[in-house]
Amino acid sequence: MDYAIQFTGKEQAALVKQVRPAAPDKGHILGTSLFSLISPGTELEGGFLREHDQAVETGYATVFRVDQVGEAAGNFRAGDIVFCSRSHQSYQHLPANEAISIPAELDPALAVLSRLMNIGMTALMTTQAKPGDHVFITGAGPVGLLAALIFQRCGYKVMLSDPNEARLESARAAGIMYTSPSIPAHDSPWVGQTALVLECSGHETATIDALKLIRKGSEIVLSGVPWKRNTEHYLHELLSLVFHKYAILRSGWEWELPITPQDFRPYSFYGNIQTAMDWLSDGTAQLAPLIRKVSPHHVQQVYEELAQRSIHDLFVMFDWKKEVDPQ
Repeated sequence: MDYAIQFTGKEQAALVKQVRPAAPDKGHILGTSLFSLISPGTELEGGFLREHDQAVETGYATVFRVDQVGEAAGNFRAGDIVFCSRSHQSYQHLPANEAISIPAELDPALAVLSRLMNIGMTALMTTQAKPGDHVFITGAGPVGLLAALIFQRCGYKVMLSDPNEARLESARAAGIMYTSPSIPAHDSPWVGQTALVLECSGHETATIDALKLIRKGSEIVLSGVPWKRNTEHYLHELLSLVFHKYAILRSGWEWELPITPQDFRPYSFYGNIQTAMDWLSDGTAQLAPLIRKVSPHHVQQVYEELAQRSIHDLFVMFDWKKEVDPQ
């Protein structure tokens, strides 16, 4: 039996039976899911915690094993392990050109993290900051930690901040050199020297404090979605800082890049995913201890615990290799 995870109402998640195709369509591949990554921001604020008039699928990062290859489906073979940007479901059926091969030496559970790495990599491909510059990242959640690892790898001097000491401890264990519980306000080599801030928390205070941190003419990239209002800050404070710092304040929208490379636009979503997996393959980042694998059968409990912040593991993913039927 095959299943998909759906949000069926506000704070209601269910494992719903699905029917797998008997064979793949032309140009498609069909296979069995191994892991699918939960995005706690998007899936909670944009899904689980919202009202729904009808059931909706969720999830956007899955690694699966190819079982069948359709006619004209390229070079894929049965047994290949591949990534796709598809929902939480026990099987995957998609055009072959939407799947990305995973390096043989890479753990599939790590490969699925490449989807979140794309957010930081999009900022890397579009920023004016150069290697050697100071880069400050606010929010040591999944997106922030991965972005810090990416920029650090590329030769930037990176500081990752978060008020949660447990998250900073995890970041240091993963290989981040510099961490801080807050954005420095005064006597710090980062003040007036920071070329780029990736704001990954979605908190308006972090954006305002980041504008006080940067050197003139530098960038603040809003990679964290501002799901709700957190403070009583006035817009004037933000605008004054932008104006007097000659700051570039912009969205960290990951789809700024094309899906595939184009003439004069060589950087792309698929290219970022492939590069991320190549980097994960060398084992430099110690991310495996930060992963929690959960059974899809416990879907309601998992989303409830994520909403209550009682799960402290940084990366949570459904393990489709486990039996989803109750025993």
